Amino acid sequence: MATHITSECINCGACEPECPNSAISQGDETYLIDPERCTECVGFFDHEECQSVCPVECCLPDPARVETEQALIQRALALHPEDAELKARVGSGDVPSRFRK
Repeated sequence: MATHITSECINCGACEPECPNSAISQGDETYLIDPERCTECVGFFDHEECQSVCPVECCLPDPARVETEQALIQRALALHPEDAELKARVGSGDVPSRFRK
């Protein structure tokens, strides 16, 4: 499931630079996450980076977009076709993921 930002967002911007997929942008009142770019940081971290830096804990899994780890890995590969390190992690099965905690 893609992560989304709730209305509790204080518009601080801490999350935006942490996203490895450039999925976060500033909206009118809160920051927004593009669900087509969000991989929940699968392939890069074992947790969602936006959640880890959010001071009000408003970056949460979106229950309306449940996705498998494999789907998120495939999205990460599609978003980063030139990332040799990501490809190597996927190839070796050593993919950082919240699913593997």
